[in-house]
Amino acid sequence: MSSADTAAGSAPEFLNPPSVGEPIGAYSHVAKSGDTYFVAGQVAIDRQGNVVGDGDLAAQLTQTFANIGDILSSLGLGFANVAQMTTYLTQRTHVAEFYEARRVLFPSLFVDAMYPPNTLLIIAGLVRPELLIEVQLIATA
Repeated sequence: MSSADTAAGSAPEFLNPPSVGEPIGAYSHVAKSGDTYFVAGQVAIDRQGNVVGDGDLAAQLTQTFANIGDILSSLGLGFANVAQMTTYLTQRTHVAEFYEARRVLFPSLFVDAMYPPNTLLIIAGLVRPELLIEVQLIATA
């Protein structure tokens, strides 16, 4: 450990769980610092790198959260460990559809309807034009 590491605390550990596909760029899916996990934005891409649900927000939401669930599980965590989420939508017209898809999916993920804080942002686009949603999160052990 360098003196810089000692002065600033320990460096984060970067992880790429095998339960999801390889990152599609120069980044890691997870950074672990102490008992806190920072999960990179996840999208509706399967383990083979294919977009799931082209043009279908509900299908993309389901795949995105399946990817998140796989990552959490590989870390020994579950959705109850999620402390905060940020959701990115590419179209304002999808907000109502997002709310409905989330209303249907979330009760199966979060026990007793205890949902973590979420910030919803409308953005110009994601890394691939067919992607409609991305979700990043922070979880704790």
